[in-house]
Amino acid sequence: MTKAKWSSLGLSILVVVLLVIWMATGEVKVASDEVPPEPEQEQRELTRVEVETLESESYQPELKLQGQLEPWQMVMVSARVAGTVESLQVTLGDQVTVGQALLTLSTDGRDAVAARWQARIRKLEADLSAARQLKARNLAAETEILSLQSELSAARAELKAAELALEHLQPEAPFDGVVNRREVDPGALVQVGTPLFELVQVDRLKATGRIPQQTVKDVQPGQAVEVNLLDGSRLAGVVSFVASAADPNTRSFAVEVVVENPNLQKAAGGTANLNIRLPEQKAIFISPAYLSLNDDGRPGVKYVNSQNEVVFETVKLLGISTSGAWVSGLPDEIRLITRGAGFVAAGETVLPVDRSDQRG
Repeated sequence: MTKAKWSSLGLSILVVVLLVIWMATGEVKVASDEVPPEPEQEQRELTRVEVETLESESYQPELKLQGQLEPWQMVMVSARVAGTVESLQVTLGDQVTVGQALLTLSTDGRDAVAARWQARIRKLEADLSAARQLKARNLAAETEILSLQSELSAARAELKAAELALEHLQPEAPFDGVVNRREVDPGALVQVGTPLFELVQVDRLKATGRIPQQTVKDVQPGQAVEVNLLDGSRLAGVVSFVASAADPNTRSFAVEVVVENPNLQKAAGGTANLNIRLPEQKAIFISPAYLSLNDDGRPGVKYVNSQNEVVFETVKLLGISTSGAWVSGLPDEIRLITRGAGFVAAGETVLPVDRSDQRG
């Protein structure tokens, strides 16, 4: 046997011996068809959010409108008879009372007409009395008495018309007010219907405006109104009328407000802001920074419920300013998320941290 064959045989015997020794030790590892279990996943840490406890309060919302102020009453006093203006009893800006004479027109013989009819009436009354005495002695016919009675009634009607014409020579103020315009001067000849004076009542004003159809259900007669004038002053008013049908062009409802103006401020004819006080309701005051929009574009806020779950609730804005917003539609007490709301979603469990503790 050659030396190469002996080397190959020795190597084979060495491999067999090592295999026998390995199998004898019993450390045989068998492949398993089962996937070894994954190590237990560590519990995820909850997201921390800062919260502030807020409670609802009684809040009286206001409906803000742009309004127009008008005098409570306004009339142009016109001549009811023709004549010449003899004198003026008032001038521009004067305050007048109901029944006060404003000017005097010339009589132009109207007093004589009245006197003539007075005399005619006295004559007919005497004739009628004498005829009735004769009738009692059957010396006068019934038709004669009826004729005298008819003439007397006509004469009295003519006298009343003449006296009324004399009264119209001094036109009177129909209500307490202020002389706003003067259309005639002394010596002017006026005809029936000629404008004389414009009178306005401004101790009380009438404000008019338009209410959007989505809020008209909240406005009723009797509700208080704050009227803000352009000069910064304020007047108090009360809703007196709300239209039952909307304007077909604007789809808004007309509203009228009675406004008291005891100091006679010069506001009639101008514009004003009307703040109609709506019924009180429960609301929460929050910073506008905590408002967000849902997928439908409606405003809402995120808060944490009793199970420490995030809740997104849409709200109704009752009043908003730079300092905050009054909103309704939330529970009476909430834990509002003031920090971290953008990193959590509705339904997610979080770890709330009170804002006051953070400040401490």
